[in-house]
Amino acid sequence: MMIMMKTMKRTIYALGILLTLFHSGANAQSKYFTKSANIKFDASGTVEEILAENKKATFVLDTKTSAVEMGILMKAFEFKRALMQEHFNENYAESDKFPKATYKGKVTNLSNVEFRVNGTYLVKMVGKLTMHGVTKDVPATGGIQVADGKVSGYANLQILLSDFGIEIPGLVKDKISNKVTITVKVWLDPLP
Repeated sequence: MMIMMKTMKRTIYALGILLTLFHSGANAQSKYFTKSANIKFDASGTVEEILAENKKATFVLDTKTSAVEMGILMKAFEFKRALMQEHFNENYAESDKFPKATYKGKVTNLSNVEFRVNGTYLVKMVGKLTMHGVTKDVPATGGIQVADGKVSGYANLQILLSDFGIEIPGLVKDKISNKVTITVKVWLDPLP
């Protein structure tokens, strides 16, 4: 009888541990968010450096669905020179007419990311970028970093301005590249 009671206590104890682990896994954070994603783009031509940075983009990651979504206000891009910023907003991005760009997609290998284990996990994304009134499929590669419960990430993608109806006049073709490299960095907080 004593052996049977000890076995029952061990079984109940093990069951309690399993239920605790299952409960904490079931309640794991599923959505992460930031209002200060850092977006940089490089459209440098052979003659001039064309770099801009936006520190006010929004970014959401849903770990249950693998969905990612980003919203970018075009007028929030900052350039080294005010004249470049003015030309960007008026002549190329037409920011008054198209004030926002969005990226909506999925992380295709999010199941490889252990959100409870420190490390950097390489990820791939597929999604649609909408900019200048045009929507195109744009894949991206990057990583998700987990450090002591904090989640951050980065992504790199390339686009052609001509794919989005943005034309570069012949006079400045050496200054502005049609091929643009975009870098995204995010430091994410859990959504309540």
